[in-house]
Amino acid sequence: MSILIKNAENMGPVHIEGNRIASIGSVVEADTVIDAKNKAVLPGFVNTHTHAAMSLMRSYADDMELHDWLQNRIWPLEKNIKEEYVYWGTKLACLEMIKTGTTCYNDMYFMPGAAAKAAKETGMRAFLGAVLFDFNDSSMKDNLRKSVSEQVKDVESVKSERVKPIIAPHALYTVSAESLSYCAEYSRKHGLGVHFHLSETRKEVDDCVKEHGKRPVHYLDDIGFWGNSVVAAHCVYLDDSEINALAKRGVSASLNPTSNMKLASGTAPYPALTKARMNVCLGTDGCASNNCLDMIEAMKILSLKQKLANGPTAAPAQEMMKVATANGAKALRLDAGRVAEGSLADLILIDMKRPELIPNHDLTSNLVYSANGYCVDTTIIDGSIVMQNRVVEGEEEILEKAQEAADAWTTQ
Repeated sequence: MSILIKNAENMGPVHIEGNRIASIGSVVEADTVIDAKNKAVLPGFVNTHTHAAMSLMRSYADDMELHDWLQNRIWPLEKNIKEEYVYWGTKLACLEMIKTGTTCYNDMYFMPGAAAKAAKETGMRAFLGAVLFDFNDSSMKDNLRKSVSEQVKDVESVKSERVKPIIAPHALYTVSAESLSYCAEYSRKHGLGVHFHLSETRKEVDDCVKEHGKRPVHYLDDIGFWGNSVVAAHCVYLDDSEINALAKRGVSASLNPTSNMKLASGTAPYPALTKARMNVCLGTDGCASNNCLDMIEAMKILSLKQKLANGPTAAPAQEMMKVATANGAKALRLDAGRVAEGSLADLILIDMKRPELIPNHDLTSNLVYSANGYCVDTTIIDGSIVMQNRVVEGEEEILEKAQEAADAWTTQ
């Protein structure tokens, strides 16, 4: 299967052969030709931290503090989780991501086998891991170890090159040191990524210092948790010594500004992270705490939040585009996030005739500060067209079934 994208506003013809970009600048014969007149070709967005199936919790529990929100609303609901809820919630999330230009996401949630099936059917590229807890309980530690290999097999069972397993221990305050060490060892042995919540709230840091005498990053460094396969989500309360330690270990920081603002968790130290040359990427978190999966919106919020904290030159538009694309791909060790010969063909077309993109003094600035995900006209993942002219196959069924699943889950 080959695709030729021609007449784009921002570059010459893009030729896709199989799942990679074969050439840029030459008109060639292709099975499918996309006329991209009045459109721009860009790399797809990489959402490095989300909980996709929580799309069914959109607006279910708002205007709450994080720990109250988790303990009194989210975790009680999740005790009644079923595979059908994860399946349709993930399908809804994939639909939203496709329609807003995300071509790959890094997920942490329950029943990843059901999520893998949904991701495969929608054509998304996904890294999926079961959220792991043991609450320092000896019996739960044994179950956690068993579930790690089981969930990896569940994801691999869908047999899709686009859908890969990862290891996803929840956080320092919900997973014991023994289990965190096991997850790190397992990931290194099997070459898998690790997805982890880090220093999202001040309470998490204070509790760690009180219990262990060290801040979270240093405590986790002592047990050998960090490595270049780790994506640490949030990273709000890090000091300079922690940032330098993470940079030394090659850890990627996935910032989630919308969720952090909504839960009033704080502001990640973006200038310090970039100064230390950490790989900074972007996530939306789940719809229960965002409440959408629009990465273009997330770019704007990250930039404006940093400008408010650090001055108007902080987090410029060009950096935000890199954070949302190439840096995310790097975090997931994926050859994508750029429009370049040889790169995976994970691309989007932006409709340049949208009113929010006119006048076009600067495309990147327009995208970051003016646009939203619904400026995306076409989404191509792994060389396959999954949306064209804003049409996604099976959309109506997903919307209907997702609503039914959400109603069933939240009214039990």
